[in-house]
Amino acid sequence: MPPATALAEPLGSRFAPPVRDDQISKADFQRLTDLVTQQTGIRLPQAKRVMIEGRLRKRMRARKLSTLGAYCRHLFDEGGLEGELVHLIDVMTTNKTDFFREPEHLELMERRLVPELLARGANRLVKVWSAASSNGAEAWSIAMVLEDLARERQDFTYAVLGTDISTAVLEQARRAVYPIEAMAPVPLEKRTRYVMDGRAEDMRAEVRIVPELRRKARFERMNLMSDRYPYDRDVDIIFLRNVLIYFDKADQHAVVTRLGGHLRPNGFLIVGHSESMAVRGSEFRQIGPTIYQKS
Repeated sequence: MPPATALAEPLGSRFAPPVRDDQISKADFQRLTDLVTQQTGIRLPQAKRVMIEGRLRKRMRARKLSTLGAYCRHLFDEGGLEGELVHLIDVMTTNKTDFFREPEHLELMERRLVPELLARGANRLVKVWSAASSNGAEAWSIAMVLEDLARERQDFTYAVLGTDISTAVLEQARRAVYPIEAMAPVPLEKRTRYVMDGRAEDMRAEVRIVPELRRKARFERMNLMSDRYPYDRDVDIIFLRNVLIYFDKADQHAVVTRLGGHLRPNGFLIVGHSESMAVRGSEFRQIGPTIYQKS
């Protein structure tokens, strides 16, 4: 017969789930999400908690810390935030993108926007800015379309700027190397002309954007929440797709206003299909469902 003390032990205490030491406390979750919102404008709801914990474990292991609680103490209580902030933003921000995503925007740029700008006497150097460029898929898609058009018309050249807050995705954009599966949306004629096949060290199939396009694009780190953007103020077209949805209305308006200051008169702003409301009431006039022209 077991000892009396064992019989007296509450049943629940023997079957209670163990307390996990690799979860974020409510207080730390609030500190983390407040920091991300302050730094980037992106709001992360409680529903994203499991995703955030999964991403933060990468940094926890990189810092050789044993728990997420220890990682948060390192950030907020032990002076580690300054050296870790860039890496924290990298893992906390979403970077969903694809080549030739929403291809109707690229088709419109080719058939209407660039020809209209050139007809108005715009510079023969057409400047296009991918303002939330992620891993470069959008910027390289833009470059492929512009290169085809420039070869056909032979009356302009172009430059593409890609900016993002994440250093990790910018590194990939600059290398311009992607898994072969990423090329599935690229039209065959563009894939043949602008993509080189290769192999990674582990023999996985890879591709790289051709040097002719790489010479005409550059990628820089930039926070859309910054008060000023250190770039040209005669940009012809700005792509700002699928990022405003993460900001509140005040920040949406501020970002659109700041970007508008970098567009030449009659330049164009292109946003995502769920973001049109974020541009209304600004200095732009709407010329299509997601296309705006600076007054």
